[in-house]
Amino acid sequence: MKIGLYSITYLGCWYRGEALTLPELIRAAKDFGYDGVEIDGKRPHGNPLDWPKDQCRKLRQIADENEIEILGVAANNDFSNPVPEVREAQICFVRELIRMTADLGAKHLRVFLAWWGVTRHPKLATYDIAEGYWPIVHARFGEEEIWEWCREGLIECARYAGEMGVTLALQNHKPLIKDHHDVLRMVREVNSPHLQVCLDAPLMPEKSAEAMLQAAHEVGAMQVMSHFGGEFDRNPDGSITGVDRIDGVITGETNQYYRDFARAMHEIAYHGYTSYELCHQLPVVNGETVGIDFAHKNARLAAEFMREIIKTEYARKPARPLERELSAAAR
Repeated sequence: MKIGLYSITYLGCWYRGEALTLPELIRAAKDFGYDGVEIDGKRPHGNPLDWPKDQCRKLRQIADENEIEILGVAANNDFSNPVPEVREAQICFVRELIRMTADLGAKHLRVFLAWWGVTRHPKLATYDIAEGYWPIVHARFGEEEIWEWCREGLIECARYAGEMGVTLALQNHKPLIKDHHDVLRMVREVNSPHLQVCLDAPLMPEKSAEAMLQAAHEVGAMQVMSHFGGEFDRNPDGSITGVDRIDGVITGETNQYYRDFARAMHEIAYHGYTSYELCHQLPVVNGETVGIDFAHKNARLAAEFMREIIKTEYARKPARPLERELSAAAR
């Protein structure tokens, strides 16, 4: 498994300070020991309106010069809106992101079914405002009707992806998707080789080793992207501890469940990317949200943290190789 740096970490909305430009992001990824970068599909980073083909090629050249792969792009799309004009605008947006992904020479575009969005209020990002109005907008519609709107959008976008040589990766992200079973259901209903899976450990409702392994085997060869997150500190003995933070509260360590997830990915012979993202409300120190130095610290430690896990877990002999082969044959 390779390690990517997802540009949302440096979008300039979670920490106090400005965003990195994408060339600066590429150089930071190289300095911190990443293999590739994933570009967030919105301003100031990856809105396709700002990235015609010639600009994409120039960025790809910068990445090549720094020996950093542009591994993919992330769409922040929402196919669930009850208003048809809004859904059609989202389809157009995703089609342009597919074009941009191809022009960057990347393989994958991460997609959602539904998405709350974020707001800047006044500048730093927050989820709670958008999360609050999403249920109101959808209150009069059943889940199956919303599901059908999303399926129609993905079917159309998977066709565009195939035409441009890109693979969409559906992430196990709320609000419509509850777990990886929902992801697999949608992928099977769309029934396109150009729609695959982005299974992320932090988004799984059950994070036991058994749940990680079961989900990995059920996703199998459809797994093409993944992400990890959290905040990191170096211990006195040199080791690194990762923690999750929700609404400003540290909720637990990430060390074990990321190790379990890496072991599960090894079981299914996954050799794609897991990309680090710092995309939650950050600590407030002396009355102010932390600055970009906090992002730098965490991006650097995250790469070291995950590389040690991958080195250890991928060195193990897979525990259930026969089951993996039978699963692949069944698919």
